[in-house]
Amino acid sequence: MLVLITYDVNTENAAGRRRLRKVAKECVNYGQRVQNSVFECNLDAAKLELVKHKLEKLMDPERDSLRIYNLGNNYSGKICHIGVKESYDAEDVLMI
Repeated sequence: MLVLITYDVNTENAAGRRRLRKVAKECVNYGQRVQNSVFECNLDAAKLELVKHKLEKLMDPERDSLRIYNLGNNYSGKICHIGVKESYDAEDVLMI
């Protein structure tokens, strides 16, 4: 299923900037960055829970925000892309 992970980490201090880097690095392990703090990830239910747990541990719930949108398996009609960044096929092979 396609999952959209978005986050907003407060970077007013050094600890916030460290959290931001850690959250971004964790998200890169599971999906494709489509905007600065937005990742599209193909995950099964178990991996989704794992990612959610890892991100919750990295974030400060008093200062940061995490939003996860489950677009499901039939997501192709739910995505509209307009603009300069070329879209990609989430089902295709990711080269890292």
